[in-house]
Amino acid sequence: MSSQPAAKPTLRSFWHDLPREGKLLLSVVVFEFIGTGLVLPFHVVYLHEMRGFDLGVVGLMLGLSPLIGFLVTGPGGWAIDHYGARRILMAALALQVVSNTLLAFAATEATVVIALMLAGAAFGVTWPGFQSLIATVVPVELRQRYFGVNFTLLNLGIGIGGIVGGMFIDVERLATFQAIYLADAVSYVPALILMAVPLRHVAGRVVHDHEDGPPEKVSYLAVARRPAVATLMLLSFVSSYVGYSQLNAGMPAFARAVGEVSTRGLGLAFAANTLVIVVLQLFVLQRIEGRRRTRVIAVMGVVWAGSWMLLGATGLVSGTIGATLLVAACASVFAFGETLLQPTIPALVNELAPDHLRGRYNALSSGTFQLAAIIAPPIAGLMVDHGLSALYIATLVAGCLLCGAIAIFRLEPQLSPEVNGVRKRPAEPGPGELPPEAAKTISAATD
Repeated sequence: MSSQPAAKPTLRSFWHDLPREGKLLLSVVVFEFIGTGLVLPFHVVYLHEMRGFDLGVVGLMLGLSPLIGFLVTGPGGWAIDHYGARRILMAALALQVVSNTLLAFAATEATVVIALMLAGAAFGVTWPGFQSLIATVVPVELRQRYFGVNFTLLNLGIGIGGIVGGMFIDVERLATFQAIYLADAVSYVPALILMAVPLRHVAGRVVHDHEDGPPEKVSYLAVARRPAVATLMLLSFVSSYVGYSQLNAGMPAFARAVGEVSTRGLGLAFAANTLVIVVLQLFVLQRIEGRRRTRVIAVMGVVWAGSWMLLGATGLVSGTIGATLLVAACASVFAFGETLLQPTIPALVNELAPDHLRGRYNALSSGTFQLAAIIAPPIAGLMVDHGLSALYIATLVAGCLLCGAIAIFRLEPQLSPEVNGVRKRPAEPGPGELPPEAAKTISAATD
C-alpha cells in the first residue's frame, strides 16, 4: 500500500512552528514598509516641484542611492560576518532615520546628496543583513515560507503607504511632504528597538571553524568559486535585469512612450501588481513547498516572458483603454512570477552559505541584484527612445527563458535535493512497526 502524500503546510502551522525571534521580526515588517510606501512614489515630485531642483539634477541625485548601495555591499557583507548581522542592521536602521529626517528639511542640493548617500549606504547592507539574520533565527525547513510571508507583508505595507501618501500629500503644502518623510523615519524605529532589546542575544559575531580560516581572510572570489555559487549569482543577475529592474524603469518608459498610457494607468498597474502579490503569495507558498526550487524558477521565467509579451502588445493599441489594461495585465502576471521567485532564491543562497560566510553570500546576491538595477534603466531608455521597442521586448523574453535554462541545466545539477527544496519523505515502517507519529503518541502516553 502506498503512503499518502504529505499534507501541505498551512499558515497556522508555519506560525506555530516559527521561533519567537522570527515572529518578532515579522511583526514590524508592515509598519516599516508603510513608511517606504508613503515616500516611494513621490521623490521626484518632492525634489523637483516642492524644492525646486532641476529635473536633470534630481535624476542624478536619485541615482546616488543605488550606486552607493552597490559600492558598500562588499564591505557590508564582510562586516556582517565580522561583527554580526544584528549590529550592522542597527547601524543601517539608524542611518535610515537620519536620512529621511534630513530629506524632510533638505532645502539645498548638498543636504539632499548627503541624505541620499546615507540612504544608499543603509540599503547596501540592509538586504544581506536581514537575509543573514533571518537565516540565523529561522530553521532551514521554514525559511522558504518565511521569505514568502515576509514578501507579502512588505508589499502590503508599501501598498497601504502608497494609498495613504497619495491621499495625504498636497502639492500646495510643503508640510505634507515633510510629514511623510518624517513618518518614514519613524517607521524604522520599531525594528531598531527590536534589535536593541528583544533580539539583542541573536546574530552576533559568528564563531567559525578554523578549518576554513578566519572569515576576514575569505575573499569574495573564494566564495564565488564555491560549489553552485557563481551559477546562482548569474541567475540572480539575469533575473534582476529582466525582472525588477525593468518593472521599475523599463516598463513605465515603454508604457508611456509606446503604449501612450497615462500616469493614472501606470498607477493602476502598480496597484494591481501589489494586490496580486498580497492575494496569491500564501497560496503559491503552499503549492511550491517540497518542489525543486530550480523548477519553480524556470516556471517563473516562463511567466515573466508572458508578462513582457503583454507589455509589447500595448504598441498595437497605443493610446487606448486596451493599452492601459494590457499594462495592468503585464504587472499582474509579473507579480505572479514574483511570488515564485522571492521565496526561492533567498532560500537557496542561505542553504548554500555556511554560518561564518553568510554575510558574504547574501552580499554577493544583493550586489548582483543592484548591479542589474544600475545597468538596466539606461539600456531600456536607449532602446525605447531609439524606436527599438520590438527588440527590447524580444531581449526581455529571451532573458526570462534564459533564467529557466540556467536554473535547470546549470544550477540544478550542482545542488543536492535538500538544498533544492525537496523534503525528505519519512521512512516507511517495516513489517510489524508502527508509523513514527503513532509511535511518538504511544511513547508520550506511557511516559
